[in-house]
Amino acid sequence: MTPAVKAAEKAGVAFRTHSYQADPQAPSYGLEAAEALGLPVEQVFKTLLAMVDERPQVAMVPVHKQLDLKALAKAAGGKKAAMADAAVAQRLTGYVLGGISPLGQKKRLPLWLDHSAQSQGVLYMSGGRRGLEIEMAPVDLLALTGGRLAPLAR
Repeated sequence: MTPAVKAAEKAGVAFRTHSYQADPQAPSYGLEAAEALGLPVEQVFKTLLAMVDERPQVAMVPVHKQLDLKALAKAAGGKKAAMADAAVAQRLTGYVLGGISPLGQKKRLPLWLDHSAQSQGVLYMSGGRRGLEIEMAPVDLLALTGGRLAPLAR
């Protein structure tokens, strides 16, 4: 059991886990998850770590879209955003790339969820390892993480 699953269990919110055989050579872990589980790409979100004015921020966007760094900087009240180095992302979250979950991170970091999530009844996110997705209502994810909605995807 991953820290993400433990965090969801501890919070007592409704969630489900979904497993699939992850391919370590997959070019996109998020798109691979959507395809393997037969899910619409609009409901599967990737969790990214970016630095806004040198402050780490977690951003979640649908797997078929890209993170708009200018939009993230604006949402976070900063001037400049850049993707965090892979080693930094892994160290700060406690998860490997492709398995970074917004839940159960080493330290709670500010979370920004693309506003498109509010039109979804549920969304799917990494469960803390490649090949494991957590299904949860966006409102529950925001409540668990203290996250906020913002237009982030392009």
